[in-house]
Amino acid sequence: MDIVLGIDVGGSTTKIVGYKKDECIGMLQVEAGDQITSAFGAFGKFTAEYGLRMGDVKKIMVTGVGAAYLEKGMYDIPTIRVDEFMAIGLGGQKLAALTDAFIISVGTGTAIVKASDGKITHLGGSGVGGGMLLNLSERFAGVHSFAGITEIAKDGNLSAIDLRLSDISREKIGNLPPETTVSNFGNLRDNAKPADYVLGFINMIFESVGMMAIFATLGSDVKDIVLIGALSATEHAAVVFENLAKIHPVRFHIPKNAIFATAVGAALSG
Repeated sequence: MDIVLGIDVGGSTTKIVGYKKDECIGMLQVEAGDQITSAFGAFGKFTAEYGLRMGDVKKIMVTGVGAAYLEKGMYDIPTIRVDEFMAIGLGGQKLAALTDAFIISVGTGTAIVKASDGKITHLGGSGVGGGMLLNLSERFAGVHSFAGITEIAKDGNLSAIDLRLSDISREKIGNLPPETTVSNFGNLRDNAKPADYVLGFINMIFESVGMMAIFATLGSDVKDIVLIGALSATEHAAVVFENLAKIHPVRFHIPKNAIFATAVGAALSG
């Protein structure tokens, strides 16, 4: 069948996608205690889920922080390591259907990649990301998973956490709307609830990531910004980016299946 698998091996979560020529035949993710178990578990679950035999897989393209653990290959199938930033760029382009874009991958930390003129360039990144969100949410709200974080944040109130422009000024300043954040956690109230803290963490992370991406576009004709990675499915991301786009001349995109983008990019490189 000449299937090419793309596997993004993370710290504890592995994403896997399968392509037959240009057609995606499926995608899924698994969690395990270590990278090797996670990667081989993803392979086994994928082949079982989609009815594939070992001989159907032509090659395996691996990327991510855990890819180095697979240097001996998988099941005697040609296993090729793909530069993670290349995979981020290719996957972001594919899922957003854009030729030129800035791709921000928000996983444990954040990486910013520019895809333009047929080239993929890593611009930099930040330690702000999912690792920060998970640990702060666990410490302040006792929430241990992204699903739990998303759920509790629905009951959060940002006015109990952040200082907004409307809190300190009765007049409009430039093109800034009244709800513009002046200071993350700058208005923290004594009666703030765990849900407020979690929503504040999410807002702080996405505002920081969004502004980093906006700064990256300065001096460039490319104004499309694509969000991928573990936090892309967080509902509040779209709200934050919509507000930022009202102020800055950029276009934000959160494509379907964005959490699988790096695995998609790995597969496409094969």
